[in-house]
Amino acid sequence: MKENRLILIISFIFIITACQMENQTNSKEIYKKEILETEKAFAEMAKIEGLPKAFLAYADEAAVLNRNNTIIKGKPAIKEYFKKQTLREVKLEWTPDFVEVSQSGDLGYTYGKYSFSAKDTSGQKIESEGIFHTVWKKQADGNWRYVWD
Repeated sequence: MKENRLILIISFIFIITACQMENQTNSKEIYKKEILETEKAFAEMAKIEGLPKAFLAYADEAAVLNRNNTIIKGKPAIKEYFKKQTLREVKLEWTPDFVEVSQSGDLGYTYGKYSFSAKDTSGQKIESEGIFHTVWKKQADGNWRYVWD
């Protein structure tokens, strides 16, 4: 009788654990989809409305940009960075190839390919291609904002 009871308790624990693991996996996939959709919306806004507006709209208050081996910290500094830009006809396009999210569902990251083109003050065309990496943080309101780009 005690053996049957023990088997029943162990089975119950196993079922509960399996359900929790499935819920965590489902939640993680939902978070990954949210981040991917946010990244795509960010890229689309940058294409249509320009880099300054998009980079400010999707930045966490304490976001960090790494540009030309310079760290730009916080939204006010990011805003100033874009105000000082002298490039014209700026075009930046990117597509995430990979997304991952923490088990807790509050941090994630993406990476993929980007292409950049612009004209400097003399009219010379500047072009580059490479790999981008963005770290995302879930906000209190449920939205994702980048904390590193």
